[in-house]
Amino acid sequence: MTTPASPPEGGESRAEDASAPPTRTARRARLTGWNIAVLVAFFVALAAVVAGSLVRLPYAIVSPGPTFNALGEENLGGSTKPVIVVDGLPTYPADGTLRFLTVVIKGGPGHPVDAWDLLGAWLDPARDVYPVDQMFDPNANEQQVAEESAIQMEGSQEEAKAVALRAVGEKVPTHVVVAQVLGTSKAKGLLEVGDRFVSVGGTAASDPDAIRAAIQRVKPGDTVSIVVTRSGKRETVQVPTIAGTGGRTAIGVLLGIEHDFPVKVTINAGDVGGPSAGLMFALAIYDKLTPGSLTGNHAIAGTGTIDDQERVGPIGGIRQKLEGARGAGSDYFLAPAANCPEVVGHVPDGLQVVRIGTFDEAVSAVEAIAKGEAASLPHC
Repeated sequence: MTTPASPPEGGESRAEDASAPPTRTARRARLTGWNIAVLVAFFVALAAVVAGSLVRLPYAIVSPGPTFNALGEENLGGSTKPVIVVDGLPTYPADGTLRFLTVVIKGGPGHPVDAWDLLGAWLDPARDVYPVDQMFDPNANEQQVAEESAIQMEGSQEEAKAVALRAVGEKVPTHVVVAQVLGTSKAKGLLEVGDRFVSVGGTAASDPDAIRAAIQRVKPGDTVSIVVTRSGKRETVQVPTIAGTGGRTAIGVLLGIEHDFPVKVTINAGDVGGPSAGLMFALAIYDKLTPGSLTGNHAIAGTGTIDDQERVGPIGGIRQKLEGARGAGSDYFLAPAANCPEVVGHVPDGLQVVRIGTFDEAVSAVEAIAKGEAASLPHC
């Protein structure tokens, strides 16, 4: 409500004629029951919006993210450059697209979800909601999550380079290394980042699975003998083990892969993290190193991890990646066989999904698509 203004200094006040219609000022000053109800509703809604944005909920929301053509040039990291660059071997023009896909996850450390985020996700069929502990280690902070994601990306690039180079006849020796020593580990001061495993408990450290299996032969709290090479010299250390996830024996380090590459292959992925682009990186490198067009100028997207044995592994966010692929104009999608149960019933119109288990199967699938023979391929 407003109060009548005082008369000007030296002037006279004047009473309004009660029988005259109310002035504009008077009409503004009056609040009807409807006005009051609207104002109350407005302030209640405002309070709800503020409260909803302040409440932090223990969920993670997975949404479709940007997509990138591994055969082309992309703006990743602030400048446009080729995603794949090979120095030391002949390369060939590659048309079409081999698109790798991303998801955006909100709800992890440093990125809390509020009530309105959650409501929006529940109303959007392209997004999924999970308990945050299913997506992130509850003891990890934002920096640790980012570091692990970067390590996974680095590992996927290493594997992709090795698989593609071997596919064109190059020899690429492999080494398992210490990628990170975790804060809970008792290996601090014993193992260092970059150490190359030679053996664990007397078993040759031929690959990460062999190392993990060797560690399981002792109980949590026992000591295991580990031989590594460090700066070209062999070292033997006795590492106390700890209890890991699910009570399994662990040494508290993240494992990485290093290769002795005969040529330099650079993958420009910017700040994209995680291991799921490995398959598409490997296909793109292979395409650039072999004559002719692998894709036949088709728009192909895909996802999946790749390991040193050329196996294609499952990934998270497959539904969001299907949506991202179709939204980017892809007609075909290479999906890890293990993800097929999540694919069924969620394929966007116009997208053909091909089931993939190995790198060789992926190459054969892309070649079949290039020849117009996609109908004969295994689908999810």
